[in-house]
Amino acid sequence: MKSRWSEQGVRDAMDRWSAACGEELALRLYSARLLGGDPNLVLHGGGNVSVKCMHRDIFGAQVECVCVKASGRDLAAIDTDGMPALDLPRLRRLGDLVRLTDEEMVNEIRGCTFDASAPTPSIETLVHAFLPHKFVDHTHADAVLALTNQPNGEKLVREALGDRIAILPYIKPGFDLAREIFKSAPIDAELDAIVLMHHGLITFADGARESYERHIALVDACERFVQGRARKNALTESFKTSTSPSDLCTRVAPILRGALAWPTGDEDRPHARSILEWRATDELLAFVNSKECRLLAEGGPLTCDHLIHTKSKPLLIERPAWHDDHALRAQITAAVDAFRRDYQAYVSTHGGDANAIDPSPRVVLMAGAGLFCWGPTKRQARMAADVAEHTVAAKIKAHSLGGYEFLSPRHLYDMEYRGLQLRKLGAPCDRALAGQVVVITGGAGAIGAAVADSCCEAGANAVLADLDEARLARVVDALRAKHGDGTALGVVMDVTDESSVEAGFERTVREYGGVDVIVPNAGIAHVAPIEQMALSDFRRVMDVNAVGYMLVMREGARLLKKQGLGGHIVINASKNVFGPGKDFGAYSASKAAGHQLGKVAAIELAPFGIRVNMINADAIFGDERNPSGLWAEVGPQRAQSRQMDPADIPEYYRRRNLLKTRIHGRHVGNAVVFFAANFTPTTGATLPVDGGVVEAFPR
Repeated sequence: MKSRWSEQGVRDAMDRWSAACGEELALRLYSARLLGGDPNLVLHGGGNVSVKCMHRDIFGAQVECVCVKASGRDLAAIDTDGMPALDLPRLRRLGDLVRLTDEEMVNEIRGCTFDASAPTPSIETLVHAFLPHKFVDHTHADAVLALTNQPNGEKLVREALGDRIAILPYIKPGFDLAREIFKSAPIDAELDAIVLMHHGLITFADGARESYERHIALVDACERFVQGRARKNALTESFKTSTSPSDLCTRVAPILRGALAWPTGDEDRPHARSILEWRATDELLAFVNSKECRLLAEGGPLTCDHLIHTKSKPLLIERPAWHDDHALRAQITAAVDAFRRDYQAYVSTHGGDANAIDPSPRVVLMAGAGLFCWGPTKRQARMAADVAEHTVAAKIKAHSLGGYEFLSPRHLYDMEYRGLQLRKLGAPCDRALAGQVVVITGGAGAIGAAVADSCCEAGANAVLADLDEARLARVVDALRAKHGDGTALGVVMDVTDESSVEAGFERTVREYGGVDVIVPNAGIAHVAPIEQMALSDFRRVMDVNAVGYMLVMREGARLLKKQGLGGHIVINASKNVFGPGKDFGAYSASKAAGHQLGKVAAIELAPFGIRVNMINADAIFGDERNPSGLWAEVGPQRAQSRQMDPADIPEYYRRRNLLKTRIHGRHVGNAVVFFAANFTPTTGATLPVDGGVVEAFPR
C-alpha cells in the first residue's frame, strides 16, 4: 500500500474548503478522502476520522472542539456537512463515568454538538475525544484484520508492527472502548498507533499527513508480513463444472430470489423481495469451489461493522444439483429453510424477537457460480457484495497464515442488532414497488422512458429494452441521475428476435436476480389504406407489435413462474383496440392482437398469481427532451388522413376527449404502477388512459 498524499491534492483541498472551514478541517477532509478512496481500508460508511481545533461560539469565544465523521457517512465523499463539531472539554468529562448506555451516549454526544441540526457523530466519537492528538484516523484495513482474526493474532501483530503500537483486545465499540482508551490517556508519546483486535487500526499525530502516512505504512507492513508468511495454494479444489458461472447464475438466481422472499403478512403485498448483486471473480470461484470454504465461510465477519450488510454468516451450497433444475430448487429451498431456522435460534438465544426479523441470508455462496448478495435495493446489495468479497479475500489470507478466528455469537449479536448500527441503514423503503424489477420494452421512447420514471419513483428498478442504443443510454443516464445508481439498466433488444429477447431477460436476471413486472410497449406504426397496404409493411408492424409482445410475454411469464412470487404483465395496447381509425389498419390490428394475447395470458397465468392487464392510451407525443419516435414517423401521414396541418395534431387529440386533456407518458406510467402495486385484485382488465374517448370505451 502506498501513500497517495500529494501537494497538488493539498492545494485543491485548500482551494475548496479552507475559506469556509479553515486549513485544519480542509486537511482533515483531504486525508479522510484518501483513506475512504481505498476499499482495502474502509467500505461503505465504515471507519472514522477526526481533527481537534478551535470553534468560535455564538458569544464570540474560542472553544476547543473536535470535528468527527458523522455516523454512516462515506469517507470517500466526506464533506464539511459530514464532520460535525463538538464541545471537546464537555466530551472529555464523560471519561469520568463508569457506565453509559448507547442511548445516554448518543444523547450526550448530540448535546455536545454546536449545531443542533448536524448529523449524529460517529459511534466512536468518544475514542477520538479521549485521544490527545490533533488528527486521528481509524479504519478496518483488510490486512490488519487478517492478522488480528487469528488464534495467535496478538503475537502476529506484534511481529508485523513492532513495539511502537498498543494492542487492545476486542472491546465493544462505543463507550466501553473509549473508556479503556481514556484510562490509558495520555497515550504514550512513543506509540504510533493502536491495533484493536478483531476491529481495526487507529493512528494519530499532530499533523494530517503524518497520521495518514503512518496509517498507510502500518497497513503496508501488515500486507508485506502476510505476503511473506502466507502458504501457497491455501485452497484445495473440491468442485468442478464445465458450465460457465454466467449460465449457472441465469439458471439459479430466479430460484434463489423466490426462495429468499420473506412473507409480509400483507395480502396485497405478500412478499418482501430482494435485489441481486452477483459476482464471480477467479478468487471468489476458487473459494466457493474449495474444500476449505465451509470452515472459512462460517467463521464470522472480518469486523462487527460489516454485520449490518451481511449478517453473521452466509448460506453455503457446496454441491449444487446443477444437473437437474427440479432437484436444484428442492436443494435451495431446504438450505434456505435450514438457514432461517438456525438464524432465528441465534436471535432467540441472545434475547431477540425472532418473529420480528427477516431471517433470510444476505450472502449466498454457490459452488460453480460464485457469490450472490441480496438487499432491499441494488445499492444495498452492492454494499453487501463489496463487504463479502473483501471478507473472502481476507479470510483466504488469514487461512494461508494458519487459521481464522472471530468473535463469539454473543458479541456478533450485540453489534448486529445494536440500534446505533442499524440506524446507518436508514428507514426501509415503503414505496409501492419497493424491491421490484420492471422490464419495459421500447424503453427509450417517450412512453417507455416515462413508465420507467414512474416505476423508479415508486421504488422499482427499471430495465429498459430498446434497439436505439444511443437514445437508450441517454434515458438510462437520466434515470440514474434522478433515482440513484443501479436503479436503471439499459438492454439492447430486438423484440422480434427470440434469441435477443431471451438474452435481454438473462441479462436482467444476472443484474437484479429476476423480474416482477413486464411491460410490452415497443411499437411501430404504418399509415396506409388497406387496399394500398404492402404485405411487407403489414408484416413489419405485426412482427413488432404482436409477435414482439408474444415473445416478451412468453419469456417474462417463464421467468415469473420460475420465481414463484406471482407478478404482473401490463400491456401497453392502444385506444385503437376499441376505437380504430382509417388508414391505420396495420397498427390497429397488431395492437388488438397484443390486447387479445393479454386476455388469454390472464386466464393461463392466474393460477400462478400472475396478473395480466392492458392499458389503452391515446396519442402521446412526448416532449422536447424525449419526443415520440412513432409520431415523428407517422404524424404527418395521420394529419393528411385527417386533412389537417401536422402542427395541429396534438391539439386535435386533446380536444376530442371528454376531459379536454393532453395525455402524457407519465399517465401511462401511473397506470402501470397502479396495476403493479396490487392496489386492486384485478386481472384481464383494460384501463383507458385517453381522457375519455367515447368510441374507445371498453365494451
